Amino acid sequence: MAIRGASTLHGAGLVIAGLALALALAGVGAGTTRAAPGTGPLTISSPAFANNAPIPTDFTCKGADVSPPLAWSAPLGAALVVDDPDAVNGLYVHWIVIGIAPGSGSAGRGQSPAGATALPNTSGQPAYKGPCPPEGSGTHHYRFTLYQLPNDYQLPGGLAGVQAAQTIAGAATAQAQLVGTFGG
Repeated sequence: MAIRGASTLHGAGLVIAGLALALALAGVGAGTTRAAPGTGPLTISSPAFANNAPIPTDFTCKGADVSPPLAWSAPLGAALVVDDPDAVNGLYVHWIVIGIAPGSGSAGRGQSPAGATALPNTSGQPAYKGPCPPEGSGTHHYRFTLYQLPNDYQLPGGLAGVQAAQTIAGAATAQAQLVGTFGG
């Protein structure tokens, strides 16, 4: 009987461990990743499109070419990088925004996060440049990546485009990503 009781306890322990793992993974879905322990979730989403769904034409070069509305949670503050890893000539950075304040926030259609600063994108403009893949290049994936940065992080001056995006990614302590698609 003692052996059977031990087996039952072992089985119950496995069930509890399985439930604990399931609970730990709960809530980490498309467009969301967990930040460092104890800081809460880092998230990014858009009411205009779901993760891995097409970006509406309004937010591309074939429409108004304005940024989509976004919502986020950044417990320690963050930077936003929008890039196209499928670009014909290598990574193309469409938008870089630094200095996003800690906490939850949102920006409407065509707006930048309040109080944040836009850096030059690959085309040299400190603004949003919507998806615009060349005709015949297929569907591209546009990554809206929110990077959590240390509170005292200072981006070196003079960086722009891919170099700025890579520097931000390298300094990040966590990231959340929303991916939209658009075809050329």
